[in-house]
Amino acid sequence: MTSPSTTAVADARIPADHLFARHLRRVAALEPHREWAPEDGPLPSLYLSHGGGPMPFGRQDWIDPLHGWARSLPRPKAILVVSAHWESAPLSVSATRPTELVYDFGGFDPLYHTFRYDTPDASALARDVIGLMPDTEHVHQHASRGLDHGSWVPLKIMYPEADVPVLQLSLPTEDPDRLLAIGERLRPLREQGVLVIGSGHMTHGLPFLTRGMMQGTEIPGWSSDFDGWAADALARGDVAELSRYRSVAPGLPYAHPTVEHFTPLFVALGAATDPTAPVVTALDGYSFGLSRRSFQAA
Repeated sequence: MTSPSTTAVADARIPADHLFARHLRRVAALEPHREWAPEDGPLPSLYLSHGGGPMPFGRQDWIDPLHGWARSLPRPKAILVVSAHWESAPLSVSATRPTELVYDFGGFDPLYHTFRYDTPDASALARDVIGLMPDTEHVHQHASRGLDHGSWVPLKIMYPEADVPVLQLSLPTEDPDRLLAIGERLRPLREQGVLVIGSGHMTHGLPFLTRGMMQGTEIPGWSSDFDGWAADALARGDVAELSRYRSVAPGLPYAHPTVEHFTPLFVALGAATDPTAPVVTALDGYSFGLSRRSFQAA
């Protein structure tokens, strides 16, 4: 008899009436998630708005669409995530074997610091990622850097069984052209059943949120204006317009006082077969006044 995984043991300690515990029970009752096969063709690349800290675990309006999105795709062979919460140059990859998660949030129930997401060894994916980079791009390998909440929180909802290898790639620059080029280098991974994800948030003006915005009774104009601009450019496949975001995007100083939650979008677009093709929106609307627009690109 196989011993339960460390993730399953930790999940068993979540109070039974917790929303995420109920999610785990629903997932356990589903038919097995069909695994990607070559005849499925390349997986899409994703841009994912990942929510605030562990907050999505307690919100049905996050759990249902995120898990539904995952189930609409074949189960990937592996997952590569570029998260807003790991800005590091030179380009770096996280630990390839399960290690301590990065609990990079505060002010939430201490329960979330007991959550685990110990996924299988991702050494093969790390070798593939490094092999795809040009000789001029030295990739640093971290021995102990775990997944941060921009990776493990949404993935634990999407793939709660923790049975898919996950590797994190750092965000080494804010330059759209360089990020598009990194995404293009990663494109062949999709043909091998690897899900490439840029994880950020379509708007992220945390310093400018008011009580009404936090209570969901008010959507700030800077958030809706920026989201509308991005949605229009994405629908037209206008990568050049998106790349000029610093000079043309409405509401930018408020929507993105720092830009690391927007720029993973360029890795996702670069990894697409055609970055200029319209994307498919998988999640939209607002949470605490912030746009959570997320999409997949073929």
